[in-house]
Amino acid sequence: MEEERIAKVIARAGICSRRDAEKLIAEGRVAMNGETVATPATKVGENDVVTVDGKPLAEPEPARLWRYHKPSGFVTTHKDPQGRPTVFANLPRSLPRVVSIGRLDFNSEGLLLLTNDGELARRLELPAGGWTRKYRARLFGKATQAELDKLATGITIDGVKYGPVIADLERSKGIYSWALVSLKEGKNREVKRVMEKIGLKVARLIRVQFGPFHLGQLEPGQVEEIPAKLWREHLGIGRKKRATKEDVRKPWER
Repeated sequence: MEEERIAKVIARAGICSRRDAEKLIAEGRVAMNGETVATPATKVGENDVVTVDGKPLAEPEPARLWRYHKPSGFVTTHKDPQGRPTVFANLPRSLPRVVSIGRLDFNSEGLLLLTNDGELARRLELPAGGWTRKYRARLFGKATQAELDKLATGITIDGVKYGPVIADLERSKGIYSWALVSLKEGKNREVKRVMEKIGLKVARLIRVQFGPFHLGQLEPGQVEEIPAKLWREHLGIGRKKRATKEDVRKPWER
């Protein structure tokens, strides 16, 4: 077994994401072989014993991935200082401890991917992965396709540069419209901010796709596991097989 950075080991054990593991280390809550760990650069060998809050790490379980329909009115965090309801407190008890792949805002809805593997979460949420996020947005204001097309070349707001956003107007009635919005970066509140820049307010935002994974017919609050062989193929993990007729329509697209 090759030595690995301790934050990565903690993430693989399903405790939290690697970023949060680094916070645990900074707070002095992580030890290796009885000694408090001072830096996330610490390497862990096969015979080293790592503990978090005095408890040894469990053997890492195989990585698993779920799709979840996040309802509006939930925070994508384990604890909220304001006491608002959280996604993780309302998941089925049958699920192991999971982390989210990215986040959705308090008032946003739709597809949220969950995993028990912190390292997998980090891999999937990085913009370098190039996976497109798609949203259906209900817009308030006078929306035209010409105005929406201005977002396709990227935009800078308060010194923050946002990449191309492709927005296709679906239908309009009065001052309300629906648009399908596609982007790859997924910065915090990105859709709402770029729409405000062109004079539109997002009245409702529903994520319907994250890379190859679709919201499909999941009801709000419902969670469903994605078979490992399917998500591993999309990530290029393991040998790919030739697609069959049964593979064409994936479970999460039904």
